[in-house]
Amino acid sequence: MSLGAFFGLDKLQKLARMVKNHGGVKASLYHLYLTDDLKEGKLVGEDAAGNKYFQNDQYFYGRNRWVIYNPKHNVDYDGSMVPAEWFGWLHYKTDKTPIEQPPVKYDWMAKHSVNTSGTKDAYMPYTTTKPKIQSWVPPKN
Repeated sequence: MSLGAFFGLDKLQKLARMVKNHGGVKASLYHLYLTDDLKEGKLVGEDAAGNKYFQNDQYFYGRNRWVIYNPKHNVDYDGSMVPAEWFGWLHYKTDKTPIEQPPVKYDWMAKHSVNTSGTKDAYMPYTTTKPKIQSWVPPKN
């Protein structure tokens, strides 16, 4: 064990690399605020929505692939923003990224859309049938 490793200087060097890779101290703190995590890894690819996918095999299996969502979403992001082809890579269904092995596209396939439940754009079905139970209206005096 070297003297620098004994005093933790190697950890400081790793932190300096992470801060540099995230674009400086301010950007690193902002990223830490958004994701509660600072990681360093190799950029594997980017999807059409601007999400970036990273991998670092020095982390534990299951934590070594991750996505950084497009900054335009701020902290309002969820897992439905990941397209199906990248979902498979993130969850270890395949080791090939959609860049290395593009998925098959057919004309009948719909483009990826985000889940809009709980927003003003959510689907609300309506009915044309008369309800069986009528609400009581108090008589007017």
